[in-house]
Amino acid sequence: MSEAVRTGGRSADDRPLPRARRWLVLAAVSAGLLLISVDMTILYTALPTLSAQLDAGASDRLWIINAYPLVMAGLLLGAGTLGDRVGHKRMYLIGLVLFGAASLTAAYAPDPAVLIAARAFLAVGASAMMPATLSLIRVTFTDERERGIAIGIWGTMAMVGAAIGPIAGGALLEYFWWGSVFLVNVPIVLAALVLAAVVAPGGSGSPDRPWDLPASVQVMAGLVGVVYAIKEATGPEPSALAVAAALAVAVLGFWTFVRRQRGQAHPLIDFALFRDPRILIGVLAAGMGMFALAGVQLVLTQRLQLVLGHSPLQSGLTVAATALGALPVGVTVGALLYRLGARPVMGAGLLATALGTVGVLLSTSAPLVWTVAGLLVMGAGTGAAMTAASAAIVGSAPAHRAGMAASVEEVSYELGSLTGVAVLGSLMAAVYTRTVALPGQAPASAAEGLDEARAAAEGMDTAGARALLEAATQAFDNGYRATLVVAATALLAASAFSFLHKRGAPLPPSPAQDTDRAAVPGE
Repeated sequence: MSEAVRTGGRSADDRPLPRARRWLVLAAVSAGLLLISVDMTILYTALPTLSAQLDAGASDRLWIINAYPLVMAGLLLGAGTLGDRVGHKRMYLIGLVLFGAASLTAAYAPDPAVLIAARAFLAVGASAMMPATLSLIRVTFTDERERGIAIGIWGTMAMVGAAIGPIAGGALLEYFWWGSVFLVNVPIVLAALVLAAVVAPGGSGSPDRPWDLPASVQVMAGLVGVVYAIKEATGPEPSALAVAAALAVAVLGFWTFVRRQRGQAHPLIDFALFRDPRILIGVLAAGMGMFALAGVQLVLTQRLQLVLGHSPLQSGLTVAATALGALPVGVTVGALLYRLGARPVMGAGLLATALGTVGVLLSTSAPLVWTVAGLLVMGAGTGAAMTAASAAIVGSAPAHRAGMAASVEEVSYELGSLTGVAVLGSLMAAVYTRTVALPGQAPASAAEGLDEARAAAEGMDTAGARALLEAATQAFDNGYRATLVVAATALLAASAFSFLHKRGAPLPPSPAQDTDRAAVPGE
C-alpha cells in the first residue's frame, strides 16, 4: 500500500501544515458540519408553520423530517469509502455544491412532495461532506493533543448546530416565509466553499478503491423499511400487513448488505472493527446521545408551541440550552481526553444525559427555568459522550480505514437522530391517538394529533372547542412524558453497557495492511 494511501491521501514526506492554516481547515470543515447539523433540527420549530402553509398531513410531516437523516445514513458508508478513493477535499467541495443547490430547491418547494425530495437531495450533499470533515481533521492534525482539541470542537459543532437549528428556524419565521430556513444555507455554503478550496490539504486518494453503490441502496432499503414500519405501527389505524411487508423489506435490505460486505475485498464497513471495544462503545455512545437529543428536542419544541403557546423563536431559544451545556464541556473534554480516557467519559456522559432527560420530565408542570436546567445537563452529558466517542472511533481504527471509521462514526450520529425522531416522535403520536378522549361533537381528524385538534377547534362553539383542546392537550402530554421515559431508560442502559462491557483487546492490524494507527486516548 502506498504511503499516500496510508496517510489519508497525503505523502508522508509532506510537512505538517502551518499552525494558522490547520485551524483555518478546522473552521472550514466545522462550517460544513454546522450546516449539516442545523438542517437536522431547523424544521422542529418551523414544522407547525410549514405544515399549515403547505397543507402537509401527519405522514407528510414524518417524511419531511426523516427524509434527511434517512438518506444520509444510507449513503454515509459509501461516501466515506468514495472519499478514500477520490480524495476527501474533493468530496467535501462536491458536497457543499450539492447542499447549496438542494437548499435553493427546498426553499421554493411548492408542495410537500417536492420538499421531501429536496430534503433527500440535501442529504446527498451532506453525506458527501460529513465523512470528509473528520477525515480532513485526521490528516491535518498530527499531534495527539491538538487532534483531541480539534475533534472536541468538531463534535461540539454538531451539538451546537443541532441546538441552533430550532433558534434559526424560529428567528427566520418571525420575519420571513418558511422557505427562508433553507435559503439561509446558501451564503454559508459559499463562504465554506471558498475557504476549504484555499486552505484544506489536497490528496488524490486511492483510485484502486472501489465504490459499492448497491450496498448503499441495500442499507437505505433497510432503513426505509424500519421507519415505515414504525410509522405504520403507531398510526391511528395500523395495518398488520403493511407493517409485516415493511419489516420484510428492512430485513432483506440489511441481510443482503451484511452478506455482500462479507464477500467484498473492499467492503464499505469492515465488521471486524467492532471487535475493538473502544469502537463498539463509541458507536453506541454517539448513537444513543443523538437518539435522546433529537427526540427530546422534537417533542419539546412541539409542546412549547402547541401546549404552552410559545413562539417558534422562544421555543428555539429554550432548547438552545443544550448547546450552552455542550460547548464548554465538549471542548474541555477534547483537551483532557488523553488523560481521562474515552470509556469512562462516554459512560459518564450518557449517565449525565439520562439525568438531564429525567430533569426535563420532572419539570413538565414546573416553571420553564427547570426545563432549561435539565436541558443544560443533557447538553453537557451529550457533548462529553460525543467528543469521547468521536476520538475513540476514529483514533482506534487503522489509518487505511480513516474514511470508513469516519463514516461509521457519522452513521451512528445519523442513525441515532433518525431513530430518535422516528421512534420517539411516533411513540408520542401513538400515545396521543390511543389516549385522547374526544368530545362527542369533535371531528375524527382531531384524533390524529394536536395540530389537527387545534384546527378542528376553530370550527366549533366555545364550549366544544375548550373541551376538545383540554382533551387533546392532556393526551399530548401523556405522549410527551412517555417519550422522555423511554429516552432516559435507553440512555441509562447505554451508560451501564459502556461501564460494564468487557475490556477486550483491540483488534491487531493485519501484517499485510498499514500498521499506522492514530493515537487514541487510553481506556
